[in-house]
Amino acid sequence: MDAAVVDILHKAGSQDPNVLKLAEQTLKEWETQRGFYTALFNVFSNHSLDINVRWIAILYFKNGVDRYWRRNAPNEIAADEKEFLRQHLIADFNEPVNQLAVQLAVLIAKIARYDCPREWSTLVPTLLEGVRGENPLTQHRALLTLHHVVKTLASIRLVADRRLFQELTANVFNFILNLWNTYTESFLVLASNSASPNQIQEALEKALLLLRILRKLVVSPFNKPSESQDAMMFLKVVFDRARNSLECRKTLISRGIQLDVCDKFIIHLTKVLIGVLEVHPFSYVELIPTSLEFSVFYCFTETGQELAFERFIIQCLNLMKGILLCSDYRPAKIIQETKNPLTLRAYQLRQEFFTVETLTEICSRLVTHYFVLTPADLEQWDSDPENFVVDDGGEAWKYSLRPCTESVFLAVFHQFRDVLASVLVELMQSHHQPVDPNNLHAILLKDAVYNAVGLAAFDLYDEVNFDQWFSTTLKQELKVVSNNYRIIRRRVCWLIGQWTGVKLSPELRPELYKLMVESLNPEEDLGVRLAASDALKLAIDDFQFHTDEFSPYLEPAFSLLFALLKEVHECDTKMHVLYVLSFMIERVGCGIRPHVGALSAYIPALWQQSEEHNMLRCAIVSTLVHLEKALGSESVALQPMVVGVVAMSCDLTQDGHVYLLEDGLELWLALLENAPASTPAIMDLFRNMPALLERSAENLRLCLYIVQAYVLLSPQEFLGDRGAVVVATLGSIIGDLRSEGIVMAMRLVETCLRALSHQGAQLIKPLLTKIFESVYKGEEYPMVMSMYLSIVARVLLVSRDIFVQVIGELSRQVGGGEWSEEAVLGRMVSIWVNRMPLVSQLERRKLLALGLCSLLGADSPPCVLQHFPRMVSNIVEALNDITKIDDMGCPIDSLMISDQPSPSQYEDVDYETEHEQRRRRLAFGDPVHSVSLQDTLQAQLIALRRFVGESQFDQMMLTLNSDTDQQLKEYISLSS
Repeated sequence: MDAAVVDILHKAGSQDPNVLKLAEQTLKEWETQRGFYTALFNVFSNHSLDINVRWIAILYFKNGVDRYWRRNAPNEIAADEKEFLRQHLIADFNEPVNQLAVQLAVLIAKIARYDCPREWSTLVPTLLEGVRGENPLTQHRALLTLHHVVKTLASIRLVADRRLFQELTANVFNFILNLWNTYTESFLVLASNSASPNQIQEALEKALLLLRILRKLVVSPFNKPSESQDAMMFLKVVFDRARNSLECRKTLISRGIQLDVCDKFIIHLTKVLIGVLEVHPFSYVELIPTSLEFSVFYCFTETGQELAFERFIIQCLNLMKGILLCSDYRPAKIIQETKNPLTLRAYQLRQEFFTVETLTEICSRLVTHYFVLTPADLEQWDSDPENFVVDDGGEAWKYSLRPCTESVFLAVFHQFRDVLASVLVELMQSHHQPVDPNNLHAILLKDAVYNAVGLAAFDLYDEVNFDQWFSTTLKQELKVVSNNYRIIRRRVCWLIGQWTGVKLSPELRPELYKLMVESLNPEEDLGVRLAASDALKLAIDDFQFHTDEFSPYLEPAFSLLFALLKEVHECDTKMHVLYVLSFMIERVGCGIRPHVGALSAYIPALWQQSEEHNMLRCAIVSTLVHLEKALGSESVALQPMVVGVVAMSCDLTQDGHVYLLEDGLELWLALLENAPASTPAIMDLFRNMPALLERSAENLRLCLYIVQAYVLLSPQEFLGDRGAVVVATLGSIIGDLRSEGIVMAMRLVETCLRALSHQGAQLIKPLLTKIFESVYKGEEYPMVMSMYLSIVARVLLVSRDIFVQVIGELSRQVGGGEWSEEAVLGRMVSIWVNRMPLVSQLERRKLLALGLCSLLGADSPPCVLQHFPRMVSNIVEALNDITKIDDMGCPIDSLMISDQPSPSQYEDVDYETEHEQRRRRLAFGDPVHSVSLQDTLQAQLIALRRFVGESQFDQMMLTLNSDTDQQLKEYISLSS
């Protein structure tokens, strides 16, 4: 088989798609055949074969382990084949190609996850034997494999496996630690004695692998380093190793030797410390003083900084920040309430270290050294301004120096505000006045100080009179025209944005808008304009924002932002500016209508340009949502574009739907809500909906709103063509929905009934048996039962025939023919009158009361009339709830809507859309708003009296309790 496997693996690396596809199909067929993985092993362990073939063999083997190695997996690899592979995979460690050696180590680790140590007890001893060997290659490969095995075993979470990993740690830690010390010493000696770079590299690579193993053994979440003397000794020696390694690094660089592995080794030493601090903070307490001294020396002293490099400084700063922000090191507000002595000890050590002098030096160095823009920053600003101003965001503080220093500054400032506020205010005052535009150093220092004041805005609330500063210095600095001074103009725009939501008087906001609009001038530097756009967004996003104040600046601001959007090239920048425009449209609403023509015309081109950039497309879809809502019925001009965007965003077969679906659904809904009438293109969009309803549980609410909007947009057309699909889809998913989902689905069903009455009842008939059955059983939550009863009542009101048919079907279903239709109906009425008091919405209470009135008709069977007292009592209670006294002192039905009065009687209609108008038109014809409950009750009782006769009717009336009888007489008169 080996020769055939080699041939197919050759073809699997072919550039010819047809050959490749055939090879992949063959391999897919073979992967469950006995002996296939032995053949793959023979291929990748044969060093004479082509490297690419061996690479593919290892990859297929790895995939097979994931799928078929686990015990009881479908098509599990045979036990004897597994045993053969386990023995031979660790028979020797002499893979000459480093990339393949890494893959092989990962492969062995994957098997170890399932089999070590129970099925593969020889793995770790064999690896340790290889590590002890004399052959350098064997030793390196064994170490590499041990690293990946330990890494994998450390990630296991089962309790029994955790115990096994702890035993492994106890058995190998001391050996690994001693070996690491040996190779680290070897590196330090070789570096000091001018050895060759290859010798140094070899020692360092092994020291680094051992360090990675030690890190996993120490940081593992189910070991406590403080319980092991060896672990604590290792942690304490890390600091010395880092110091010595930094000295050696400097020596090597002076000899012209730059080793990446040396930097990795030093960085990994700090990763050990940060890892233990994060996972075992109480084991780290006694290392706090050493850690802080270590970090401060290399980050904030001239001597230390000469030895450090950027990534190392980032790690040291993050270590310091971790100690400052560790929640386990924060005592309760009243220290005496903190019971854990280690928390108090950590707090004490931290406070003792951060003296006023230390804090002052740290703050000053952060601001005047780390915050200062470098020549490289200024060069990037000139050559690539868009990437220069981009906000890294997220976890950039872990990897990038500037975000790291800013986050450390904030951490220190928040913890020691009382000390540092005066330090920062003093720095601010010393750089307060405008500086000579030709003095670049002074400009850069001022920029750094302004940066600090902006970051600490909330903590400086009581220290800075921002109104005065804004009205004098900052305002003037925006008017200084100089290339160097663009640094200050950009920072001032940013600073104003930071302080806007903190401390800016409302009367100064128009001046802020004016200044930001001026800063958006196309002749201004691009970095300044982008900062101004951010500041404008923050100002508009403030709770003190008022559209009337902003209206004089709306047109120029929108035009200038649009010009900026067209000018920038990077997708991230376009997305950023588009977000500001979108936000402005959202805040000013319909006031934007006169100004959006150019943007509306530009968006289709931007959509085409963003084909490969899903996040920009998300921003475009979000902007279109706000445009649709702001333009209302005038958004018809956008329809062709919007329909195309919705079609792509909400199509589950398109790759982009993963990013665009949620915003796409919002846009779809906005399109329907603002469409004056249906169009073939809009109706055709619905082809995507059945799949969405079935597969998008998290977007169910939006999907149901969209279907409801279709029903209102064109009930006859939509339900006639697609109603059966909607009902079938609802029927298939409703059993999997929770209560909230069922309520939403039932509201849609109710809308179908309201929109098409008898035709709607006929359409939803497949769902009615399930709904009636739920009422019959009476086990649903109150909200669900309220919706079910509402649908039952509406079916009864619009089509008594269908109501009777469903009762008949239900009687056959629940009783197997033994239960009569009367018995089923009687049970349902009993549930109805018992559950109706739990219904709180007035509209639903009246609807259910109208339904009960309908049941009190002349043809009501005895099974209904036996509930006469409870039925009348519920109807009277509903009348009490909905009856109000008008201005003339007359009782009126508060839910009735006449043809003329404002529809505000029905609901709040602040957001006027075509959809809202359609909803109100539907409300006019709804029995809840068009039929008098009082008149209906009177007519039904009179008809009932005629049917049963005076004597029996009087007997029925005597069954009412006195309160109900008295209240009933206030509403109706039964005199002949």
